[in-house]
Amino acid sequence: MPAGTRTLPKKIGCLGGREGKARAAEKAHAIIEILQGKEIYVTLKILLKVAEMAKSTYEYAVKRIDADPDRELKDRIKRVFDENHGRYGYRRITAEISKEGKVNHKKIQRLMKEMELYARQPRGKYNSFRGNVGKTAPNILDRRFEATKPFEKWVTDVSEFHFPWGKVYLSPILNLFNHEIVGYDISRNPNFRQTVNMLKMAFSGRKDFGGMILHSDQGWQYRMKRYQLMLKEHNIVQSMSRKGNCHDNAVMENFFGRLKTEMFYGHEYEFHDYDTFKAALEEYILWWNEKRIQAKLNWLAPHEVLTNWNANVVR
Repeated sequence: MPAGTRTLPKKIGCLGGREGKARAAEKAHAIIEILQGKEIYVTLKILLKVAEMAKSTYEYAVKRIDADPDRELKDRIKRVFDENHGRYGYRRITAEISKEGKVNHKKIQRLMKEMELYARQPRGKYNSFRGNVGKTAPNILDRRFEATKPFEKWVTDVSEFHFPWGKVYLSPILNLFNHEIVGYDISRNPNFRQTVNMLKMAFSGRKDFGGMILHSDQGWQYRMKRYQLMLKEHNIVQSMSRKGNCHDNAVMENFFGRLKTEMFYGHEYEFHDYDTFKAALEEYILWWNEKRIQAKLNWLAPHEVLTNWNANVVR
């Protein structure tokens, strides 16, 4: 930053934009607000230098803002929408934009409607039940989906994806504390090896989970002796939904619904083979854990929640 500009108001941060991705309209709007403010005197020349913006670009952006007073906000909405691959509706976009300053959610909703920006909506589910084989467990979770620490309650299930070239199965474990996917496996076949691989990733070398609950439906893989032994060896308590009651595992169902809505439905023919789709699933799970903000997490992403918790534990 040039000498003499270190005392500029906080709005100067908008000139670089969030993660350096501010568009011309956003920078121009920030410059206008600073010039009109009474916090400090600063010249347009200095602001343009800080923003790394040509004067001609600034003047063009100002004309667009004058023509449409919501132009800058629309640009921000479009940026957040595009950065999140069209997966965010007005609530999440409001939460993201509010990090840069207060904004009315009704206005965001109205502008998105004008711009014809719509988040995708959910559909059906895969059923892994194959009759009464093996031993079932009681519904210990009992729809108590809140957790106060990372190793308290986990949930799991399997979801199926159909393609012209075959099927793909995703088997993840979700941490109810921060909704992070702590382990998963992607396979062409819903076999028991997939379940074992998922558990190994989630366990990640940890041997004792101190009586943590791992909840599932009554799928055949969760009634296998080996599965139940692996949980017992790691001091994990098994819990199962009541037969045919998907609401007993609602958080896991919600994850699958969101995933399919946000990266699968309407995109089936973009995935030409298994490897392409597997890579896309892995990318989505990484995005879900590190970037996707959630209302129930106070508009934070799963990893942010865990980072904050770890920081408080250390204090």
